[in-house]
Order: sequence, then structure tokens, then C-alpha cells
Amino acid sequence: MKKIIIATKNRGKAKEFETMFTKYNIQAVSLLDLDNDIPDVEETGSTFKENAALKAEEISRLLETPVLADDSGLVIDALNGRPGIYSARYAGEPKDDKANVEKVLAELKEVPEENRSARFVCVLAVAIPGEKTLFRTGYCEGKIQRQPRGENGFGYDPIFVPKDYDRTMAELAPQEKNNISHRKNAIVQLEDWLKSLS
Repeated sequence: MKKIIIATKNRGKAKEFETMFTKYNIQAVSLLDLDNDIPDVEETGSTFKENAALKAEEISRLLETPVLADDSGLVIDALNGRPGIYSARYAGEPKDDKANVEKVLAELKEVPEENRSARFVCVLAVAIPGEKTLFRTGYCEGKIQRQPRGENGFGYDPIFVPKDYDRTMAELAPQEKNNISHRKNAIVQLEDWLKSLS
């Protein structure tokens, strides 16, 4: 089975990639699985694309192998696109999913149902030594719920209701979520490259 390095130390994200890549007969190996002490890459970009490229290219350079990185987050129309690239640390350091969710809900407190549209965005970057970095973008449209619901997933999943659903991402079974997620929609666009690996 072919392997691909995923530039993440986020267990939830690593698990999703692992599940999604099985259908391509590719083993997703996250930075958590590697023995060497790989430093965190500082996300200094101003867009999802820039941050994904920074992670993929730096880890690819260190390991001298193809590396896939994603930068993803929640974009809320009523908040002018926030939390956006700051999704993971929206409530400050250290990262805290619960505090992030509480901050978003507080900011949307007065916003009526019809104006609570949002989307998850995922930009994938594949850095290959000696080649140009590949980019693919996936979206999952939906709206923000008033109260967290559900135990599955991570991040903002408990307050995000995907379009055409009446349950939050955190109320969906992992397989259901993986079928509609922004990450899956970006990976589908990488299929040709993934097939060339296997």
C-alpha cells in the first residue's frame, strides 16, 4: 500500500484523512505517526492557500518526499468571513474548540436564522520535491445553529448544520460526515493525482 504524509498533528483531521484515503488504497501517515521531531510550521499566510502551501512545502523539504497539507476553517457571512484562517485559535491560545464555539455563538447572538449562512472551506496543497505545488479547494455549505449538538467530529462541528440537513456535523456518523465534508470535496478533486500514486 502506498503512503502519503499528511502535514498535521490534529488527531481528528488525521483520522478523517486516514478514512478517506483507504478507498484509494493509500495509507495516510500524519506527523503524529512519525518518530522524528518535526517542528510546527508557523501559519503566517493571509489565506487558506498560503497556509496550506507553507505547511506542505516546509515538511516536504524536511522529509524530501511528497507531503499533503490542508488549511481549513469556518467562514461565516454575518461575521465578514470570520473566523476564517483563525478558526483553530479564534478564542486565543492555546487552541480550545469549546471556547471557539462559544465565541462564535456569542458574536451571532442577535443574528436571525436567515442570516446565519456559513461554509467550511478546505484548501489542500500537495508539495512534491522538484515540482510545482498542487492546490485543490473544497466547500461544505450550511448554517450556524444556536446551541451545540452532537458528540462526533471536532472543532465547529457541533454548531454547523450542513445544507439540506437538520442535524449538525457532530450529530452525523463519521461516514455521513466524510461523504459531504469540505475535506472530502477537496480530495475528490485530487483523485487523478492519487490514482497515479497507487
